Amino acid sequence: MHTFFKKGWFLLLIMGIFLLSGCPALVVGGAAVSAGTGTYMYINGELKTDYSYSFDKTWNACEKAISDMHGVDVIPYKEIGKGTIDAIIDGEKVRFYVTYKSNNLTTIGIRVGVLGNQLASQRLHDKVNGHLLKK
Repeated sequence: MHTFFKKGWFLLLIMGIFLLSGCPALVVGGAAVSAGTGTYMYINGELKTDYSYSFDKTWNACEKAISDMHGVDVIPYKEIGKGTIDAIIDGEKVRFYVTYKSNNLTTIGIRVGVLGNQLASQRLHDKVNGHLLKK
């Protein structure tokens, strides 16, 4: 029985190393968001989540978040049901991907920098979420 516990701890240690290493094969989720579905996916440098709001409302929240962060060289490109907003924030290139999924469900993906920055992307999602929660 003592060996079982050693193997269990070893397995937990290995799993922890994979989680902390940022292995792209793993999907990191579970962050609570009251406006979104509650799950973030960080894949290939882009942090995505769904928001239970219309496309136009989430688009406006993205624009306000960029303004809050003093974004410059802002280039919005909006089509029916999807669009991107490029900006420079804190000296980094940022791209917001906004995609219509259904009547009150919109996906926002955020990439900061060339390779992506999960912490900075999360900070921008928090700003967007704050604007969506305002009545």
